[in-house]
Amino acid sequence: MEGPADPPEGTPEGTPRGGEDEYRSVVFDESFVRAARLQEYSAQERITDHAPAVRRRPPLRRAGLSRQALVLVVLIALAFGTALYMGIRHPYESPTAREPAEPLRMSVVPLAPEGKVPGHSDVEHLYTSSPAAQFRIGAEGVPLPASRRTAHFSESQVVSALTTAKDYIVRSSLDPEVLTGRATRSVRVLLDPDQLDQFDRSITRPAADGRHALTGWLVRFDPAQAQLADRKVRVQGTLQATEADSSTLEVLSDHTFVYALRPAGADRDARASLFTVRRELHFRFDREDLRLRQAQLVASHVQAGPLSCAEDSAARLRPLLAGQTADQGGPAGTDPYVTGSTPALCGALAPAAQPKP
Repeated sequence: MEGPADPPEGTPEGTPRGGEDEYRSVVFDESFVRAARLQEYSAQERITDHAPAVRRRPPLRRAGLSRQALVLVVLIALAFGTALYMGIRHPYESPTAREPAEPLRMSVVPLAPEGKVPGHSDVEHLYTSSPAAQFRIGAEGVPLPASRRTAHFSESQVVSALTTAKDYIVRSSLDPEVLTGRATRSVRVLLDPDQLDQFDRSITRPAADGRHALTGWLVRFDPAQAQLADRKVRVQGTLQATEADSSTLEVLSDHTFVYALRPAGADRDARASLFTVRRELHFRFDREDLRLRQAQLVASHVQAGPLSCAEDSAARLRPLLAGQTADQGGPAGTDPYVTGSTPALCGALAPAAQPKP
């Protein structure tokens, strides 16, 4: 059998023979390539007879948010809406909807004795010989009444109002630091924030104008004139809670306090005398006050004696002590041409209110 045929134009020059014949099947010269038959497949032939050159690309999605991003946006919107709703629908009502507290209206009436103030070196003798003989001592004289729920307030809210009112009464009438003028903060923290400016002005610029007498807020003696002879102040009175409307509780208090006093700087052997203060206070509480345990003091009526009617009792009380008598003359004059002024008042201290000799 013959070997592979020679190219049409003969054996190329210089082409080796013999042992290299086995490679001739894979060696193509220029004349062989030129004589070869070439065929280009059409597009249809490539589609039908051959596999696609590349894999199909998935169809492009429409531009926009992915499902995960859309869910995240919805969750953020829900959280923001819930927070906004809870801020508007606060269970204790929105601060913007809350009515401001009324200014305190007050009156302080000095009670002048008819003669000399009785005194004794034995404080217990003074108490037992006075109408305060059966009074309780200190905070025990301000008991909480039996309480029950109202139409719009629970029993716990009523108890909270009564307890806050009692705390105010005890701190403003029985605390030795307050009585001697060394502290006011313990009373101030119990007041509604809307009344703090009025309270602070009553401290810095007290005036007998029915709005800014410090003695309308608390009991304070002139430390340069009198000191406590006994810290066991005698107290008797009542507390009563009522519902004013669907958003307001009111507490009315009426208490009489009896203090044993000696001259400032006197020793324990000096004669003491009794000083009586009756305080009628009107408290008001909205739901925010109940939550924060603070009170609106809207009315304060004070009667105190023995005092001299001529003394100014707006900043502090200057008691008449054992053996002293009231100055002649009535209270300070009242000017009816001054807008917003209140008439100066003074009363007579009944002899029955004094200790028996």
